[in-house]
Amino acid sequence: MRWLPAAILLLFAGLGLAADNAPLPAQSPCPNPAAQPACAIPVAPVALPSLKDLKSAQQAFKRGLKLEKSQSFDSAFDEFEQAARLVPMSSEYVAAREMTREHLAGVHIERGNDELLAGHRADALADFRAALELDPQNEFAQQRLQDVLGPPPHTNASGPPQVVEKSDNLATSPLLGLGGLHDIHYRGDSRGLLEAVAASYGLTILFDDSFPSRRVRLDLDQVDFATALRAASQVTNSFTVPLESTVLFAALDSADNHRAFDHMGLRSFYIPGATSPSDLNEVMNALRSLFEFKFVRLNSASSVITVRGPIVALEDATRFMSQLGAPQPEVLLDVQVLEVNHTYASNIGLHVPNTFKLYNISAAALVAAGGSSVSSLVNQLISSGGINQAGNTTIAALLAQLQGQGNSIFSQPLATFGGGLTLMGLSLDQISAVLSLNESSARTLQHVELRASQSKEATFKVGERYPVLNASFSPIASSPAIAGVLQNQTYTPPFPSVNYEDLGLTLKAKPTVHRNSDVGLEVTVQFRALGGGTVNSVPIINNREFTGGVLLKDGEPAAIAGVVTTSDQRSLSGLPTFAQLPGFGVLASQHSHMEADDELLILITPHVVLESGQLDPPPIWLNK
Repeated sequence: MRWLPAAILLLFAGLGLAADNAPLPAQSPCPNPAAQPACAIPVAPVALPSLKDLKSAQQAFKRGLKLEKSQSFDSAFDEFEQAARLVPMSSEYVAAREMTREHLAGVHIERGNDELLAGHRADALADFRAALELDPQNEFAQQRLQDVLGPPPHTNASGPPQVVEKSDNLATSPLLGLGGLHDIHYRGDSRGLLEAVAASYGLTILFDDSFPSRRVRLDLDQVDFATALRAASQVTNSFTVPLESTVLFAALDSADNHRAFDHMGLRSFYIPGATSPSDLNEVMNALRSLFEFKFVRLNSASSVITVRGPIVALEDATRFMSQLGAPQPEVLLDVQVLEVNHTYASNIGLHVPNTFKLYNISAAALVAAGGSSVSSLVNQLISSGGINQAGNTTIAALLAQLQGQGNSIFSQPLATFGGGLTLMGLSLDQISAVLSLNESSARTLQHVELRASQSKEATFKVGERYPVLNASFSPIASSPAIAGVLQNQTYTPPFPSVNYEDLGLTLKAKPTVHRNSDVGLEVTVQFRALGGGTVNSVPIINNREFTGGVLLKDGEPAAIAGVVTTSDQRSLSGLPTFAQLPGFGVLASQHSHMEADDELLILITPHVVLESGQLDPPPIWLNK
């Protein structure tokens, strides 16, 4: 044992030598110098590059500059990267490397764009990947690479809910050898009937204490167990539940007994289309309200709703859930709006003088004369008494000058009588003939195709939006500031409140696709146009509306609505009595006739895009 201390000393000496020769552990960089100021201070001094590294880096940098001038950017980048690796603290070397890196990435992206336009997808893909290798954070290069690769394969996560777990009640099974078909002929007590049916198939039945006893009769030939038990339950007004595989329990068919004795099942539904907890809550509330489930549990993390309740209600809930995510039928509505306008107007006849004006020439001349020469001429005639000479040339000159004015009453046919101050004038209307005819026709066709889902309303509007002023704003208080802007005319009033009303045609259609591909349409048609008057400066809008439904075949056109407006207006103007004389009335009157016909027709043709027969996929059972 004398060698044991010496061995221990040799062992410690070897461990110390190994520790001296072991390399120092690398210092981990500071994860967040801003959050940890003490971490930003290096623990050990940074080793400076050797003279050899400095010289090599300088030479590599010079070579990189020469290569950059000669447009050899790939080789220049390699030289700059070598210089930055040898002397990492040199900002000049690092900046040259990064600038060359960005330039090379841009060159590869530009080259890839040209190759992609030329149809060389493989070469473009290589260039975009090279740009990402140089600059992994370049978003444009990432987008262009995605454009070349195309969109990722689309996986439709939505769909009908799936039953991922179920647990049904225990089912009875007739004994082997006693199944098959049997004859049931029984007359007697209700309990005895159920015992006879159970015994025929090798089963045992127990009764509730409240089970009634009465006389019944049942005759069946060659029926199976399910048919016999169902008929016996109807005759005895009872229901049965299994206690074991060969034991039944019978009770009176009542709501209280069903709640007390019915076996409960379990279903777990996975909702693939749920994107938020609110969607799952809506489905859970629908199950509770429709099927009166009291035990419903929601797992939002896995999008699973677990329901516990009677088996019949669970089967109905399963069928209901299988229809939730099914695609709805779609209908393409071909809508044609045809509008025809026709206007006819005619005016035929002869306008005879039917108005007469009698006036004093002296007074009318003073009023109508606009120039000083006419006024002085009249005064001279009055003072000299020459106005009494109705036939002299002076009166003729005065009348000629007055008739030359376009707005004078003397420009119309004139007859005079009397003399002196009583010289009177009579003007007559002019005779004119009218013969005019105006006729216009217009046809307008609006053709639009609307695509609507099952029970989703599609809307089509054509017309204009008319602004109706609701309120305007003005200052009601006076202040020096308001008075200043009002005085220098720099006040800008606020924009008034305006409500826009839709004028024209508004069509709303809601399709419903039936199993035989018939399409039921609920249609609402509304016509709105400006009326002829206003109320408190607000225009009156005329409104006509039609609401109804129609059932059409696939591709069957139907005239949903039609509006016809017809107006006929006739007028007669002329001399009384003479205008109504046959033949002579044409020479003494004017006849005006105006007709206007407007017709609007709406045609809708439904085309089923997705038929209702394609909507109900078979239930998907995924048992755990």
